[in-house]
Amino acid sequence: MELPIWFEVGSLVALVLILVADLLLILKRPHIPSTRESTMWVVFYVTLALIFAGLLWLFAGGEFAGQFVAGWLTEYSLSIDNLFVFVLIMSQFSVPRRYQQEVLMVGIIIALVLRGAFILAGAAIIEQFSWVFYIFGAFLIWTAWRQAFPSGDHDDDVKQENFVVRLLRRTIDISDHYDGAKVRTVVNGKKMFTPMIIVFAAIGVTDLLFAIDSIPAIFGITQSPFIVFTANLFALMGLRQLYFLLGDLLDRLRYLHYGIAFILAFIGVKLFFHAMHVNELPFINGGEHIEWAPEISTWMSLGVIVVSMIVATVASLVASRRERMAEPAAVPRTPVDAAEKVADEKGTPPTVDGP
Repeated sequence: MELPIWFEVGSLVALVLILVADLLLILKRPHIPSTRESTMWVVFYVTLALIFAGLLWLFAGGEFAGQFVAGWLTEYSLSIDNLFVFVLIMSQFSVPRRYQQEVLMVGIIIALVLRGAFILAGAAIIEQFSWVFYIFGAFLIWTAWRQAFPSGDHDDDVKQENFVVRLLRRTIDISDHYDGAKVRTVVNGKKMFTPMIIVFAAIGVTDLLFAIDSIPAIFGITQSPFIVFTANLFALMGLRQLYFLLGDLLDRLRYLHYGIAFILAFIGVKLFFHAMHVNELPFINGGEHIEWAPEISTWMSLGVIVVSMIVATVASLVASRRERMAEPAAVPRTPVDAAEKVADEKGTPPTVDGP
């Protein structure tokens, strides 16, 4: 069974309209969303994704629906990992909290454009060269190792982007202060870019790096470009609200990267098995398909993804709770801390030069 073309086109149009409406809402009313507001939006987007999965089941069958849910959960878990870096970027460049929604929305749009390009390229490559599954599998296993045993931490990822910041500083005039959410401003009668342009550049570089990791992962679950793109779209649509909902909880998800690493390694192995099934390389099994390689079903993949994320999240929260119980009473906020909080809300000059 295949998806009707009207369903694919109608779905993409509806989702793009929702994304545009979300963007216009932010531009019209910039604010710091409350926990209740963020929760409602996250629940809305999750419910929307589940409804979409139900429609896929209705029009194309359970296999398509299962591929979408597995792909969506994989991209969602990888997107949560994005949030760690987004938090560091916002902090490094001192982005006022009330304008962080606009920054995140621009980042999401950049991510969608980049992932769309990667999806089209990936689909074309897979169509012509089946052996690319070997490369995707090896890449995901290497990525899983890097995720589980990083040589540095997320701070190092942000510091690597200082090259982009220095390049912008040398080529264009950038003011020392933000002017709301504007990218351009006027200082002493001279038109200049605001530090927001640097933030967008840092977010764009981050999105590019994560797109390189995430697209091979979802192609290990499904080879349908439509499902790949909609899974990415749904994963990114609720990311902005999830950023404000999780807040400090991100620091407590210390074992999340292990769960993500296990998922990536599992999909990498699955891609290797799939590559063996469709093998055409003459120096492997004489160019014949390797039939004895096990076939991992979509539903098994879905189960592994769900269990991995649950175990990583629960283990993180339990470890964090034990640490908090063992810590002494919190030190009261000092006047200096309060002043720094006020300065952050107003927008202080960003620190753009790293070590």
